[in-house]
Amino acid sequence: MPNFILTLKLDTEIYQANILDKRLEISRFLYNACLGHLYEQYNSLKQTKLYKSAISNIKYLYRELKRVSNKKEKKNIEKEIKLKYKIINTLYKDYGINEYSLHNYIKKMQHHYSKNIDSFTAQKIATTVWRAFEKMLFGEAKKVYFKKQGELNSVEGKSNGTGIRFNENTLTWNKIKIPVIIKKKDVYTEEALNNKIKYCRIVRKLIRGNYSYYIQLILDGIPPVKYNLETGEIKNPINNGIVGIDIGTQTIAISSKIDVKLLELAPMINKINRQKEILQRKLDRQRRASNSDNYNENGTIKRGVKLTWSISNKYIQTKHNLAENQRKQAVLRKQSHEKLANRILSLGDEVYVEKMSFKGLQARSKKTTKDKNGKFNKKKRFGKSLANKAPSMFLRILKNKLIFQNKELYEVNTIKFRASQYNHIENNYIKKELETRWNYFEGDKIQRDLYSSFLLMCSSESLEKADIGKCKREYNNFRDLHNEELVRLKDTREMVRLKALSVI
Repeated sequence: MPNFILTLKLDTEIYQANILDKRLEISRFLYNACLGHLYEQYNSLKQTKLYKSAISNIKYLYRELKRVSNKKEKKNIEKEIKLKYKIINTLYKDYGINEYSLHNYIKKMQHHYSKNIDSFTAQKIATTVWRAFEKMLFGEAKKVYFKKQGELNSVEGKSNGTGIRFNENTLTWNKIKIPVIIKKKDVYTEEALNNKIKYCRIVRKLIRGNYSYYIQLILDGIPPVKYNLETGEIKNPINNGIVGIDIGTQTIAISSKIDVKLLELAPMINKINRQKEILQRKLDRQRRASNSDNYNENGTIKRGVKLTWSISNKYIQTKHNLAENQRKQAVLRKQSHEKLANRILSLGDEVYVEKMSFKGLQARSKKTTKDKNGKFNKKKRFGKSLANKAPSMFLRILKNKLIFQNKELYEVNTIKFRASQYNHIENNYIKKELETRWNYFEGDKIQRDLYSSFLLMCSSESLEKADIGKCKREYNNFRDLHNEELVRLKDTREMVRLKALSVI
């Protein structure tokens, strides 16, 4: 069953804020203790001969699996791999490297802090640590880091019956009661609170240099529909129709029967991003001015010597300004993505997109290459733009909105579909360079990303190719809407930005 989050601000007194800060710090201590225990057990396990041999055998078997072509041999190798993984899982249990063992471990510590942290909240802390550590075990993360002082800013319970609870517009947690601020005539909140509360989460946010405290209610069901109080109309209505979207690292192309658009993702964060870069450089200058002895003559930090760093008050103030800047950037980015998702759903509720691996695009290139002049090319790829524009976050928001309507986001097979290479008129695939931004069809000049979104809109049921019949039926309408969009973009600031991004 789907669920959604309702965030409400807490009306905290100074003493209540101090108690929450204390409990978050205790939670941080418990988090680090659990993580340290897991690392200790894991490092002991890695020294055993049985574990070493199992890991080396698995690596060898995977190499053999790639080499072998016979199906029977492949099945036998896969069975052997499963047996080796069973041995490793047994070793994990023996060494207490699992979630339930961690619950038992934190239970003993929780008794010392029972006045502040209840048992259910402690279990949820252990679960959070285990999920992070599990990613490292399965190769999804390289390392799990300990939390520094003040870094843990949220804690949650397991249900609304015990521990952290919300009842009668009040947060109750271990003899502390904090009222929740709910605006008058807030119809959305009133309707949302009619749903069952699964569990609660307390969140601390640093806003303009001061901490504010919130309670997040994880509610069963779907979010209520928002209405315009003056007219009674539904806000952000969702219409029936097919939409194709071609999303890049910084831009998005949208095609439907009603409209065609080429937009930059979260354009409003560009100014804030510029301010962020200025503050980062200022931080570096202040750090160097206060610690000139820690740097070499060429400007690099000294290595092999234990360094002490002095921090000035102005440095701390700049650091707070940078944190506020990053908070604003995150809020504006999410707001922009929410608006864009609503705009797409107003065009149609059947949305098609290419299945993308943004994590792969974020990684540095492994190959060392040279340009035409013989100079080495940079290995940087799209890490910075992905961090700023967050296209994967946008797709997650869009997917959730569709789930609330009992719909799904259709992800086509990128390798087989090849939207950027297909030509529906000639019914063939033509590989193009990334710099080639235009397609030419019988005198029509079509922007590459918009054409890809059009092909995605005309996707077949298999999600592996474009439906030629649909393409031919819808092309004339798409071309007209495409030309209207180019007229809109002409001689505008948006056109200048898109040209700077090498989209047009």
